[in-house]
Amino acid sequence: MYCKKCGCLNDNDAVYCKKCSTVLESEDETRVARRAGDAVIEVEVYRVGPTLKFIKLGYIAAGLGAVLLVALLAVTPLSTWVAVVFGLLLFLIPAYFHLRQRMISYSLTDQCIEVDSGLVSRTTRNIPLARIQDVTVSASVFQRVLNFGNVVIDNASEDGGKVIIKNIDAPREYADRLLSRMRQIER
Repeated sequence: MYCKKCGCLNDNDAVYCKKCSTVLESEDETRVARRAGDAVIEVEVYRVGPTLKFIKLGYIAAGLGAVLLVALLAVTPLSTWVAVVFGLLLFLIPAYFHLRQRMISYSLTDQCIEVDSGLVSRTTRNIPLARIQDVTVSASVFQRVLNFGNVVIDNASEDGGKVIIKNIDAPREYADRLLSRMRQIER
């Protein structure tokens, strides 16, 4: 990986440049520039949402349940179409939870963390990186086995705010990226 400041070639897993000690950014970081006319306002580093592992498991369970329900109802005097409709209705359960998961997104820009939630009534909470006091990664044993967890962010707001980025895949990686951005702001 090449340093963007001095151009020195570093190892791919290096965090700091060996020549100028600049924090190196991985090339797979998503960068989206937000524009207002010709001026760039913010650069989005990443956007993440809650894990979909359980949603996928729910769809699989609904599929198996639908096949079993159609098979059981096919031997009753009900029409096969009625059995198929009841089987398809089982997919509404994971679809509801999937929609709930998709209504929440967390993004890190070069200036703040944004927490977007809601479907019809949308709420966006911005936490400036300069106000963040502590970043903690927490995961229960079950979450650690499945490689997801929470990132708890303490900030210096008047409300004594604590933001919890809940149930994201690879929380340590996102916390490290956040800390890297915070270090760049401190310079």
